[in-house]
Amino acid sequence: MDTASLFSLTERVALVTGGSRGIGRMIAEGFLAQGARVYIAARSVQECDATARELGDACAAIPADLSTVPGAQGLAAAFRSHERRLDILVNNAGAAWGAPFDEFPERGWDKVFNINVKAPFFLTQALHAELKAAARPERPAKVICIGSVNGLAVSSWETYSYQASKAAVHHLARRLAARLIADNIVVNAIAPGAFPTKMNRAACERPNDYIASIPARRIGRAEDMAAAAIYLAGRGGDYVVGEVLTVDGGITFANPSERV
Repeated sequence: MDTASLFSLTERVALVTGGSRGIGRMIAEGFLAQGARVYIAARSVQECDATARELGDACAAIPADLSTVPGAQGLAAAFRSHERRLDILVNNAGAAWGAPFDEFPERGWDKVFNINVKAPFFLTQALHAELKAAARPERPAKVICIGSVNGLAVSSWETYSYQASKAAVHHLARRLAARLIADNIVVNAIAPGAFPTKMNRAACERPNDYIASIPARRIGRAEDMAAAAIYLAGRGGDYVVGEVLTVDGGITFANPSERV
């Protein structure tokens, strides 16, 4: 048994959306450390370029706005100008919206669902040929969709469209998995809990608010997210299909009476 190569990503090409910061950057850094060549996409040109420079020569930036279908298709076309195959696609770019129930606006649904649900579908669709070009029975291509524990269990936050969208991401990943496995493309999702990101400012600014209700007694670290993504992206995750991997320190399933 060759266990040494289970988590190697040497000679693999990855694209990580929302890769300039937060969970996307954590995953991109992990992939790079395991030997992958990584492209990161983000809406901000300056931020995307700056992160790529910080991450090193094996990382390149492709700025893109995934809030529209043409934007997702444009990212695929831009990637295609650099590479002919794609071993790993991480659909991480996301948006959130919070407002009281009686004031929650329609644009809070449109923005969140366009980026969180439509973009992963249409980007995967647009890159189907490149994923198939990389996929082989003995080494499938991988698609990883980033969901959330808020798509598994209801949070007290009034982020109605966000929580619904992340539940949709999990189910979309399962449906894509059922279709794309025929092309030797393995699809899974990751449901992160509390990680210190710009989207989850509370985890950055008030980590103690979370710690009391997390069985692991800490918020997530970059290594936790990178390890989960590396597992699914590498050979070690080849036989895991349509799974939602929860990375939350136990808050969802090991402590169900104390969710944040």
